[in-house]
Amino acid sequence: MSRRIAAVQYTSVSDPDKNKRALSVLIAEAASQQADLVLLPEMCLSMNSDYYHELAQDCATLEWLGAQAAAHSLWLVAGAVPQPAPGNDPRVRSASLVFNPQGELVTRYDKIHLFDVEVGDAQGSYRESDTFSPGNDIVSIETPVGNIGLTICFDLRFPEQYQALRDAGADIILIPAAFTHTTGEAHWEILLKARAIETQCYVLAANQCGWHDDKRRTWGHSMIVGPWGDTLGMLHESPGVIVADVDLTELANVRKKMPLTRS
Repeated sequence: MSRRIAAVQYTSVSDPDKNKRALSVLIAEAASQQADLVLLPEMCLSMNSDYYHELAQDCATLEWLGAQAAAHSLWLVAGAVPQPAPGNDPRVRSASLVFNPQGELVTRYDKIHLFDVEVGDAQGSYRESDTFSPGNDIVSIETPVGNIGLTICFDLRFPEQYQALRDAGADIILIPAAFTHTTGEAHWEILLKARAIETQCYVLAANQCGWHDDKRRTWGHSMIVGPWGDTLGMLHESPGVIVADVDLTELANVRKKMPLTRS
């Protein structure tokens, strides 16, 4: 039996409440298209670091996300939401949060690879490690949709993480992102298809899009890629929703015809 997955693309602003109102509409749109699992983009609740500690400490953040999942009886993955860092670290974690159809938080993945780069766009330099503490653990979870592997944005450039998820049994790998316009235009689609082909997994990628302020611009082009590297759906540079069906029988056929596992 096939299941339907969806990616939400949005232009998050600073105000978390404004973002929640817009995201609730897009989640409802995905639900209306019979999505069983919905992925939100990275930092979907705010693109302004001034709000990150507040979001990390506010229980209402998790309650709102859980309520969205329960209201539509679907699996909801909040691409990256600030969460407290362990110990005495004053930073936060960039966490992918998975809610089941009952609205329960069932697992969390903390972003491993932080975006400390020189891009050459209007923003220029990005230093995520100033704000975020890196995670350490590879995370996947078994769901009725399939075995879901969790990654976030810059992780996309590290194929060993994706191979580890495939080795752990992943069928579908999720990539919530805020890929910049500059790097997205150059590498986004190529990297998504490479990760899908290498792992023989479905890839579900939800990206931010458009201008978030006078310096920060993201690429959009959220995609769903099949295990053969075929494009099953793609948006452009405006907010929206894409859906595609996951067929685990077809996934098994691809892997049987071209075995790549290290066994």
